[in-house]
Formats: sequence, C-alpha cells, structure tokens
Amino acid sequence: MKKPLIFSQFFRNNGKMMGGIMMFLVAFWIIVLILLPQLSMLDFSFRFNLPPKELGGPKDVYTLHNYRYLLYGADGKEGTYNTVDLMVFVRTIIAAMAVTIADLILCYPLAYYLGQSKGTGFVRLLVVLLIIPYWINEILRAFALRIIFADSGIVNDVLMTLHLIKEPIDFIRADIALYAGLGYAYILLMLFPMYNVIESLDRNQIEAARDMGASWTRIHRRIVIPHAKPGISSGMTMVFMLSAGALAAPQILGGPSSLWFTQLVYQWFNGSLNWQQGSAYAIVLLVSSIVIVMTFMKIFKVNMGDIGK
Repeated sequence: MKKPLIFSQFFRNNGKMMGGIMMFLVAFWIIVLILLPQLSMLDFSFRFNLPPKELGGPKDVYTLHNYRYLLYGADGKEGTYNTVDLMVFVRTIIAAMAVTIADLILCYPLAYYLGQSKGTGFVRLLVVLLIIPYWINEILRAFALRIIFADSGIVNDVLMTLHLIKEPIDFIRADIALYAGLGYAYILLMLFPMYNVIESLDRNQIEAARDMGASWTRIHRRIVIPHAKPGISSGMTMVFMLSAGALAAPQILGGPSSLWFTQLVYQWFNGSLNWQQGSAYAIVLLVSSIVIVMTFMKIFKVNMGDIGK
C-alpha cells in the first residue's frame, strides 16, 4: 500500500500531466540511456569477436573467453596471469581512491566554511568563482593543466625562480599532473554535496558544544561529520566512479609509462575493433567500482536513502 500512496501523492503534488511527463523522462533516462546500453554491453562481453557474416551462426555462442583473457592473457593458461592488464586495473582503482581522498581533504574545510557562513555576498561570489572555470570544456582544461605542468610551464618556472629546484621536474612522467587533473576535474562534485548538507546543520549545536568546552576536533568528529555523512558519501561516490572511468585526463595528462584501465577499454573498442573484449573490460571495471562503493557504504553505515536526501 505504501508505493501506491507515494505515487498518488506525487501526482497530487505535480498534477497528472506534469507528473506523467516527469515519470516518462525518468523512465526514459533509466531504461533507455542506462539499463539497455549496459545490458547490451554485458551481452557483448560473453560473445566471440566474429566477422559480420558469422554473426548468428553456429560459432556465435556465449563464452567466458573475454574474461579469461583479462585474467590469463592470450595463452589462456591458469598460472600465467595477464599481469600487465591486471596491474593497470589495480593501479587505476588505487589512484581513483587516492584522488577521492585528496578531494575530500581539500573540500571539507571549504564546504564547512561555505555551509556555516550566513549567506554573505562574499560567499556567493566565492561559489560563482568556483563554478566559472567549469564553463570551459574538460578537454581544454586538461590541455591547460598539461601546459602548466610542462617542463617550461608555470609551476616549474616559479619553483626555479624561487631557487627551490635547479632543473625542471617532469610532472607528466611522475603522474602528478594526471592526479591533479583528475582531482580538479571532479572537485565540485565533492564540494557541493557536502556544502548542501553542512548548510542544513543547526549552528546552535556547534555553539553549545563550544560552550561546553569541546575542542574543534571533537566538534567535527561528533557533530559535523556525522551530519555531513550523506554528502560526504555522495561526493566520494561520484568522484571515485568518475575518476576510475575517466579517459580524457589520462589520455592528455598521463605519462608515457602510465596507463589507465579505461585506455585499455578504448583501445579494444577503437584500436582493435574488438567490442566483445572491450565490453568485458568495461563490465569488470563497472562491477568492481560498484562493489567497492557498496562495501565502503556498508563499512561507514551509509545507505542509498541517506545519499538520496
């Protein structure tokens, strides 16, 4: 009885026509733009890469070959693992976690300041200044960062002018530019969910804790962070998923020895024209990312309902 009541309340609040349009758009978004492409990719991942004339024939059957390739390589023998691709996968997941944690550390103080400020003109100006750089395309921002971190870029020029280094640092080869680019690309997705939640925190709770002698560390640990947990979880989920699935930043800012797992997927799809193998790699990345997110949500006792708030 609860679901019909929810839908009846929804249509009562929005009207039958507008409610129907909204429901159709949500269903179209979920089914056509998310579920069907993912199911199609899942089906591709269990197929052989066959010439067009053999599709639908006796050889067009389901197989685990594409997943075995990721584990064991071209030989397909157990015990001889595909260490190159597997290490790229592990490095991508660890790097995405590092970018997520770095964004959290950078954004939490700013989100707290913005959320607990009383809506002054300076705060609104600061929010606008944070948004304006994102009017520029992500690819252009990545190329700009590559110029900034280049051997003759601004960062090296400043460090050499201050006599902190004697020769330019190769930020590209060290992947510093890549991590900075990924963190910068998705930092607002970490900031604004936390800001929206912290803004709803009653300031009287903080003042009462301070009057009772609680330290700032204790206030944040016992009051602010528990209240901001849904925003933190939402921001970390989005940053991690997008960082693990990024392609533009690794392509532009990655060094010659660094490789992102999405680049392997791209190579299978567009370089080798093996959509089946590329689909298997993409499904592994998707499922692994979801499992990691759900695991951390369980560890920190956060559910989807909290994030939806």
